[in-house]
Parts: sequence; C-alpha cells; structure tokens
Amino acid sequence: MPMIKQILLKDRILTDKERKNLAILEVIRKNGPISRTDISKITELNIVTVSNYVNHYIKKGLVIEGELDESTGGRKPVLVELNAKAGYIVGVGLNMLSIVGVLVDLEINVIAELKIERPPENSEAVIERMVEMAAEIIEKAEIDKEKIVGVGVGVPGIIDERGRTIRWPQTLGEKDLSVCLSIKDTFEKRLNIPTFVENDANAAVLGEKWLGLDRDVRHMLYMFSGVGCGVLINGEIYRGATGAAGELGINSPKSSREYAQDIATQLGRWEMDIGMVQRAREALEKGEKSVLRDLTEGNLNRIGFKEIVKAIKERDPLALRIVEQAGTDLGKKIAFLVNLLNPEIVVIGGGIEDCGAPLLDAVKLAIKDWAVEEASAQVKIIPSAFGENAVALGVVGIVAREVFAQA
Repeated sequence: MPMIKQILLKDRILTDKERKNLAILEVIRKNGPISRTDISKITELNIVTVSNYVNHYIKKGLVIEGELDESTGGRKPVLVELNAKAGYIVGVGLNMLSIVGVLVDLEINVIAELKIERPPENSEAVIERMVEMAAEIIEKAEIDKEKIVGVGVGVPGIIDERGRTIRWPQTLGEKDLSVCLSIKDTFEKRLNIPTFVENDANAAVLGEKWLGLDRDVRHMLYMFSGVGCGVLINGEIYRGATGAAGELGINSPKSSREYAQDIATQLGRWEMDIGMVQRAREALEKGEKSVLRDLTEGNLNRIGFKEIVKAIKERDPLALRIVEQAGTDLGKKIAFLVNLLNPEIVVIGGGIEDCGAPLLDAVKLAIKDWAVEEASAQVKIIPSAFGENAVALGVVGIVAREVFAQA
C-alpha cells in the first residue's frame, strides 16, 4: 500500500469519507473477522455504505474476505478482516528511564522491539539515538521494507507544530531546555519515511484508549509520571491552542529553586518521580534505616527510581512511606483535574505505575478525599496497560488512524 500523506488528524478536520473510513476500519481491526451486517450495526452506517467501503478496501488489499459466518437462515454472510501484513508502522517512545522502539503490523501486533536505557540528560543526542533505534529496528525486521507506511515519535515537552522542534520544561526552578533540531526532518532525512511527532502523554492517552480500553470511553486522563497529562475529551486528544495543554505544574524563571520545591506538591512542577528519590536521600542522610542503603552499597548518590521500586517490592518501610506520600501528592493534583474535567478514567503511567498498589491506593484515597463526590465516585483509577511501551504504541496508534482515515 502507498505511504500516507504527510498530514496528521490533529492538523485538519476530517472529511465525511475519512470519518467513515476510520469508523469502519477500527471496527474491523477490533472485531474481525466480522460480517458487513455487524459492521453496519456497530458503526450505525447503512449496509450499502459499509459494503461499498469494504469492497474498496478489499480491492486495495487492506481487507481480506474470510470464512462464512454462521447463519440463522438464508445466505451465509461473508466475514472480513484486516490484512495485517498490508503495511507496517514504526513507533519510538522516550520514557522516564528508557527509549522503546517497536515495529508493528496494521493490527498492532509487535513484529520487532528494542529497548535501551535513556541517556541521563535531555539533548539533541537523545533525538539522534531515537533515530538510530528506528533505523536499527527497520534493518533487523524480516519484512518487506517498502510496506512501512509511517513512523511515529513520542517525546516529552511542548512540540512546535511547524518545525516539530521541542521545548523541555525543566523541574524545580531549572531553566527550560529548547532543542532546535527538527525531529520530523531528522527522522525523515535518515529513514525516508513520513514521520509524525507527538507529545508523550498525548500519545499514551490515545494508545490506552485506541488499543486497550472500550471504544465507548470518551473522557480520559493519562498521568505521565508527575510532569505531564494527556487529555482525551469526547474521544479526541485535547492539545490546546498552541499544543501546550497538559503540562502539569507552573514555574517562573524568577523563582528560587527553594520556592519551586515548596510549591511542587501544590501548583508547581516536580521531578518525574514525584520527588521520591530526593525524599529517600534526605531520610537516609538523617540516619533512617532502609534496604536502600544495601541496594546502593551506601552511596546515596546512586539512589534512583529503580532502587525505590525494588525497595517497595521488598516492603521496605521507608520506601513504602515515601511512595504513599507521593501517591497522596499526585492524588491531590489529579483531584483538581477530576473536578475540572470530570473524566471517566484516569490512567497512571509514564513509569511511576511500577510502584504498584502502594502508590495507586494512595492516589485513589486522595482523590476520594479531595475531589467532589459527583466526580470522584465514578472515576476509575487504573495503571497503564502498556507500561513503558505506552508511548511507542501510542504514536503507532496515531499513524495507524491516519492510515485508516486515508484508506
């Protein structure tokens, strides 16, 4: 199948034809093999329209006809399903601790996957490493390379719509970092494949919705660790007027680091680990006992988020106290958003979900205590279904939706 045009769903209003393409093909992807009659019932499009569209997809090789369905009488309906091997998509996601790359078919089956540890600092070198990962995963995959229809890239920060450059908002009074390298151009020049760039939390919220949750979920939040929030309103990502929606916390270059630290649990920005590592170091410096000392051989500078997670799994009292406090702090911020946006579901992801039940239980309790009852009583708080793959699969989902819309 031909490569998709280099436009994104977010850059335009879908035509009637594109909306029907997307609705029909999503139903086939999720429910196939399926009859044309059942597609018509689910999409609420008339059977003639569905048949015409499906016949077009069959001619293009995007959909194939399968076995006959059971019949209650009369002619048995023919089942159709997505031709998963008609095209492939590459997704690369930048996470708190890792960079993840995946290559999937059109049914979002993972054909190849790579993971590496994330470089410690945000810089252009990180982007170059992501490009190298995409090239490597394409090279190693045993597929027809000509069938790769697009690449999706998920990165934190505020993405410039024109050049796809990014600004990384820093935490706790540090100066924001701008990367002037065009991510889109860098990928396309190296790979010669249309590339789409999306904020990590936005990608993750769409991935959770499109690939994991029930299609009827319309209003959802994805909390990307402690620093970002993906917002889904009426089934679509909300990006705001300039693409900056979802930055979780305020900061001023005029404020001191100490003041930024003071307000981090309220309106301010904080670290991706919600300050857990800093709290652990401070407690250990005061002489508190913890398995964290053994995990780092007494070197407090070696304490990181991974060590916190290990200590939680060992039921270390200090680690449990710290994660419960972090969950309470995060829950208060979520409670504010629950009151403001009244979502059906809040997904906890970006890496902090690795803390497990101690974090999630504290988040739920804080939301119950701080959000209005009408909003908090019905909202579900769940961990990410895809973990560290959420961003990579989310951008894959964005590209796949574009493939379907242009079908």
